[in-house]
Amino acid sequence: MGIYEIYDEENDMTLGALIHYQKENQFIIELIDDVDEWNCPLLFSAYVKNNIYTISRDDSRKWVEERVIPSGRQNIQSILKRHKLPMYNEMDLLKISQGRCSLDELVIKPLDELPEYVQKRMEKNLEDCVPLKNGRIMCVFADKTVKKIDMHKLQDLKGIENVLKNQELFSSAVVATGGYVMTFNNSIDVPAARLHDIDDADCIDKEDLIEYMQHNLKDTGETCEALGCTRQNMAYYLSKGYIKPIKENVKGNMFLKGDILKLMW
Repeated sequence: MGIYEIYDEENDMTLGALIHYQKENQFIIELIDDVDEWNCPLLFSAYVKNNIYTISRDDSRKWVEERVIPSGRQNIQSILKRHKLPMYNEMDLLKISQGRCSLDELVIKPLDELPEYVQKRMEKNLEDCVPLKNGRIMCVFADKTVKKIDMHKLQDLKGIENVLKNQELFSSAVVATGGYVMTFNNSIDVPAARLHDIDDADCIDKEDLIEYMQHNLKDTGETCEALGCTRQNMAYYLSKGYIKPIKENVKGNMFLKGDILKLMW
């Protein structure tokens, strides 16, 4: 994961942080709480007006793409060769220019760790989700909160009405990169913070727990298959603490799907 400060040189202030998940080449932008619609990028002004400071993955990517040479540029291969880049990658190009763009005076600066305000917000991110019956989804959050949420209460969000009408689409629910959203078919996103802030979630019963275990517990073989690695690689991951089994056994270990996903980000 790459972390970068978004800094406004003209106004001498930090606007937020850009987070880059290299394996998935996904971007998330977190704006500081004090930013307003006048000093944030125009692309994000609608978010700030609504007191939303975590930018969607689509608009975060759009901000990055606006600041680099497009992949369809006629002489793109010559440009990549000049900068010794083996292939087109938005983040590599953004780092070369330090994020500079003719649209504004913003630059990016590498950070060693996530800012405190970002860490605090990430406590509401998702670690796991499991579709249940009757339009309910069990959500496990980074702060260890577990909720069974009735998705009918979120029909104001774009696409959710269609999700509830299509069981196959509903069953496709998965946690997206970084845990910022739950996504259906990787096209309809529900912000994790919106799910976390629902107060009147349903009680979780035994049947829900059984369904959770059926969907989210993976043995060593299934885990290796998901990660595309050998058992020898898995032994290395375990020795380094990259993943921890929830149950150890001489015949094999059991892992949570959410922990497997994190290794893929």
